[in-house]
Amino acid sequence: MMQVSTSELIRVFGRIGVLSFGGPAAQISLMQTELVDRHKWLTEDQFLKALSFCMLLPGPEAMQLATYAGWRLRGVPGGLLAGLLFVLPGALVITALGFGYAYFGQVPLVQTAFLGIKAAVVVIVFQALFKLARRALTSGLSRALALAAFIAIFFLSVPFPIIIACAALIGWVLSEPAAERTSHTPVTERPETLSTVAIWGTLWAAPIGLLWLIEADLLLEMALFFSKLAIVTFGGAYAVLAYMTQEIVQSYGWLTTDQMIDSLGLAETTPGPLILVTQFTAFLTGFQTGGPGLALAAAVITLWVTFIPCFLWIFVAAPYVEALLARPRLKGAFDAISASVAGVILNLAVWFTLHVLFAQVPQTRFGPLPEIESLLWVNAVLIALAALIFLKLRWPMVPTLLAMAALAGVSQPIFGL
Repeated sequence: MMQVSTSELIRVFGRIGVLSFGGPAAQISLMQTELVDRHKWLTEDQFLKALSFCMLLPGPEAMQLATYAGWRLRGVPGGLLAGLLFVLPGALVITALGFGYAYFGQVPLVQTAFLGIKAAVVVIVFQALFKLARRALTSGLSRALALAAFIAIFFLSVPFPIIIACAALIGWVLSEPAAERTSHTPVTERPETLSTVAIWGTLWAAPIGLLWLIEADLLLEMALFFSKLAIVTFGGAYAVLAYMTQEIVQSYGWLTTDQMIDSLGLAETTPGPLILVTQFTAFLTGFQTGGPGLALAAAVITLWVTFIPCFLWIFVAAPYVEALLARPRLKGAFDAISASVAGVILNLAVWFTLHVLFAQVPQTRFGPLPEIESLLWVNAVLIALAALIFLKLRWPMVPTLLAMAALAGVSQPIFGL
């Protein structure tokens, strides 16, 4: 294990954390530049294996890649430091944006600006879908799994965890069993694994137990819900957003559909993992229920139960990376999950698009069905402009979001938005 000084670790991963705009692809590219090309702390092969490993885990792969890299360089303290530096800058920005949205989100000009952001979000989610589809849908089986996942969640409202479990089982069963015997990478039991599970599992559970003891019902509900999300977030934030939105809007009634779309738009403008959208939704729910104090408490507990599991997965599994990547049945299960995630993200993209394009999208027995006469043609024009700027002109994400907010604001006196 290469020894890197703490000051170097702070400087490099602090830089990564502050500059990590643009989603997982841009963040991973930035880490490769810093860790492989500039500082040569990891080889290209080590970096790619680490990335493959992190993509097999639930949770944000970019944050877990930073944590794994820090672990390789300075053990658990290095992994903890790298992971925190990747998350905290974005968490602080999200908190500031949360206060701004809570106090000024209902101002007409701000609401108009968010119409432009929502239009851009539709395009961004579709682009994320296309990128995943190119990588994950390479066979007839993978495409069938994606289609089945879309039908299940969009038309039948099958819960996301059930879709993930079924896909994993199908991938495991259909993987070539003979290939399993060709692997010669043994799994060596390490005595510290159980203590790692105990330590991080206790850290994860302790605040939940405390909330139960003091009967903080809303915070306990949030802690349990976002803990469940931490377990099923295979495929990144876009995959789980549809399930999260469905639960938050329809089951819990914490936020509205428009507020959820706004949450994703604001999360896209910050550094750090996109899964910080969970922090924003918790903050806004807490603010609406009990003001700024409850908002901050909700944000902190959500950050805790979202990212403590990430450290748990990395610190438990990191010593076994080579062995895990050599297990074909395991890889088959996760490949099937990746394929089904494409269908889930398609559901999210269609759901967002319908709610941006139509004023009325009632939920029917077989999924959301828009009322055609409620079409918002100005929003359709904004989506087309966002596609032109983001896909054709290839502007970076943050400038695109800002440009769309400005265009919507300019359109207000013209179209009466």
